[in-house]
Amino acid sequence: MGQWHATSGPDATQALDASPDGLAAPEAARRLREHGPNRLPEPARTHPLLRLLRQFNNILIYVLLGAAAVTAALGHGVDTAVIVAVVLANAIIGYVQEGKAERAMEALRGLLAPRAAVLRDGRRLGVDAGTLVPGDVVLLEAGDRVPADLRLLQVRGLQVQEALLTGESLPVDKQLDAVAADAPLGDRSCLAFSGTLVTAGQGRGLVVGTGADTEIGRISGLLTRVETLETPLVRQMDAFARGLSFVILAASALLLAAGHFIGDRPFDEVFMAVVGLAVSAIPEGLPAVLTITLAVGVQAMARRNAIVRRLPAIETLGAVSVICTDKTGTLTRNEMVVATVALAGASYRVEGEGYAPLGLLVREGGGEGPAAALADLAMAAALCNDAALHSRNGEWQVEGDPMEGALLAFAGKAGIDLQQVGADWPRVDAIPFDARHRFMASLHHDHDGHVVAVAKGAPERMLSMCACQRGEAGDESLDAVAWREAAEAIAARGQRVLAFATRDMPPGSTSLDFADVEGPLVFLGLVGLIDPPRPEAVAAVAECRRAGIRVKMITGDHAGTAAAIGAQVGLEAPDAVLTGADLDELDDEALRAAVERTDVFARTSPEHKLRLVMALQSLGRVVAMTGDGVNDAPALKRADAGIAMGRKGSEAAKEASELVLADDNFASIAAAVREGRTVYDNLRKVIRWTLPTNAGEAGTIIVALLAGLALPVTPVQILWVNLATAVTLGLALAFEPTEPNTMRRPPRRPDEPLLDRSLAWHIALVASLFMLAVFGIFEWTLARGHSIELARTLAVNTLVVLEIFHLFHVRNLHGTSFNLQAIKGTPVIWLTITLVTVAQFAITYVPVLQQVFGTTAVPLADGLVVVALGVVLLVVLEADKALRIRRQQGKH
Repeated sequence: MGQWHATSGPDATQALDASPDGLAAPEAARRLREHGPNRLPEPARTHPLLRLLRQFNNILIYVLLGAAAVTAALGHGVDTAVIVAVVLANAIIGYVQEGKAERAMEALRGLLAPRAAVLRDGRRLGVDAGTLVPGDVVLLEAGDRVPADLRLLQVRGLQVQEALLTGESLPVDKQLDAVAADAPLGDRSCLAFSGTLVTAGQGRGLVVGTGADTEIGRISGLLTRVETLETPLVRQMDAFARGLSFVILAASALLLAAGHFIGDRPFDEVFMAVVGLAVSAIPEGLPAVLTITLAVGVQAMARRNAIVRRLPAIETLGAVSVICTDKTGTLTRNEMVVATVALAGASYRVEGEGYAPLGLLVREGGGEGPAAALADLAMAAALCNDAALHSRNGEWQVEGDPMEGALLAFAGKAGIDLQQVGADWPRVDAIPFDARHRFMASLHHDHDGHVVAVAKGAPERMLSMCACQRGEAGDESLDAVAWREAAEAIAARGQRVLAFATRDMPPGSTSLDFADVEGPLVFLGLVGLIDPPRPEAVAAVAECRRAGIRVKMITGDHAGTAAAIGAQVGLEAPDAVLTGADLDELDDEALRAAVERTDVFARTSPEHKLRLVMALQSLGRVVAMTGDGVNDAPALKRADAGIAMGRKGSEAAKEASELVLADDNFASIAAAVREGRTVYDNLRKVIRWTLPTNAGEAGTIIVALLAGLALPVTPVQILWVNLATAVTLGLALAFEPTEPNTMRRPPRRPDEPLLDRSLAWHIALVASLFMLAVFGIFEWTLARGHSIELARTLAVNTLVVLEIFHLFHVRNLHGTSFNLQAIKGTPVIWLTITLVTVAQFAITYVPVLQQVFGTTAVPLADGLVVVALGVVLLVVLEADKALRIRRQQGKH
């Protein structure tokens, strides 16, 4: 796309061999064949079958399929069915969640206008926007969506809402003069961009870009090139599964060789024992429980107005160390309000929220202000205004320019009856706002014959049109220096400043000319407007900072406004601001250094946002990106966790994100992070419970084979323990509530391994205690002269009881399990324990099941010994946890 913003309208027309009267129909048809339709190109799609098969390309899936084959060979169809169901469930989930880029592209294509008004052969025609070609002349009116990128040729009060591209809250005033070649996107005021919305005025523009050559098309190209990262858990599970698979297969092969060739045991016997070892060591229930844990998190997130589009994204939120947030509509309300009013000798702070004409005007310094001057300013704000306010379902909404809606709300707060003032002072004529003269004026008369002209505009322009000012005692000489200082002070707070003036007109005046307002007007005062921060966003930013999460604002808005909002919401370093132009001058190394110490980035483009996210990721940060505009989509997709706004967010942003906030509330992000940390804690609990128990089961077989002892638990009993406890007891941990101080802990390291030293020690300790207890009770029973069937029955029940008590230990990772809340547990905990207990009683005492599993009835006294072993296990593990927590506190 050429630098059309730096080219004059006539030069652009000549460069495209076009005419101000439009193209001839045959030429338009020829160019359509040459350039193609005005649509975003559709990317090549992966065949559905290939997408499905790709879901099985994972080492853990291979291990599970191997386990299914082994259990099928053993004739245990139920266990085989469970494993196959897990594999299929994971494949289906992955298949459904894929294709995010394709959906984002479709959402972007939907932003292009379906119809457009053009000049063809000098006549106005309505055509399909897809048939527009470079060189066409498009006519724009208020309410139109711009159908292609245009170099403007004529404008009359034209304003375009470009928030979805630039992030700027207010509509942009368009003009015809070329701008600097290096002007940022938001300052290219002689262009109108495809997909943006005309809010006021009229215009005529030359098509300079269609389809993929538009600004939206360029963002679409960024989306197709952005690589979607794996989540931390996915990476860790993949690495862990590879290591686990290798260890299980290697250990099985070594034991098979050792048992047969060294131990001189029959091959069939050793082979079946090794199969039992492999099945006991493979955590076949783990993927299902992990998926269910994430699904439980989805439901919890939905209750907090966060819609999860991709399951692992919840876990990613728990690791987030930086949140890159847009300003407009995310930290702020995306609603303009008058925040400051300055009169001669007095200034006011305006309270209230949104467009509701309800709120107080509090004079700074206290006391009563000049009531007459304030009333004159408020009336001017209501009269020189093209917007309207309406209350719908208890919510005040603006029709027209948001800035003018804010002025109406201010007038209402100042006591003006918005309905009556229009009837008392009907408008006779008006001069629309234009970027060239930088003001708007309107002419009004009352029913007694009085006629007044009211004007509003840029402070400097209005001061040049005034000779005096409205003071407390009446009109007085103009103090232009004081007004300039007041305007600068308001602008320094990040507010947009407007000035108002008035003059009495001769009775009977019915038209308003530039000469009428260029003469001596009376300066009424200044108002400062701002898109205010959400009060709940301030609290959410503070909570994120307490949780060790750095919040950074990346916006297309002006630097002063961004810095002011950054300070108001409580960013860590709001004063240092880098603009898009500053970022362009930094190489990657300098950018990495700058992004660490800077929290506010203004006047950014989609490339800047994407580059900032990638710079943070290169520093090892886990980045969440929030946003609502089309300009946010590439960075949302690249971020570790993309979070889109649900109400005001564009479809492109939603489709490129992992989470969507249904209430557009930044405060929901803090709740999402808390839930993400809870989910990850619960995932760790599942893993911390599963692996040691599997290691304990496998360890009993390994020791028996190496020591030449009888197996204390048979392969079929091992399969039973896996079937009865792996999913049920592990699943209970998915419903664990948030632990205290979850949001007081710093984010975990993204490279933190699942199998760290703490977990490795825990696996070794628990596996050793399991083997000691199982072999102990097995040998103790045989030593008393009982049958091997009773010894194995006690051993398999000991395994299950130990797993239950181990569950109570794992429920609290960061605190003791010896408290009332821990003992009470949750309904799910007690339900699963009840189910497992009933199942164990069934295989122990039901004759048919005794024959299947080789068990026999257990005397009461021996049963109490089994329970006592579980209590001892819990005490030992809690003592070890207390020592670990004390060591961690000592380090801090």
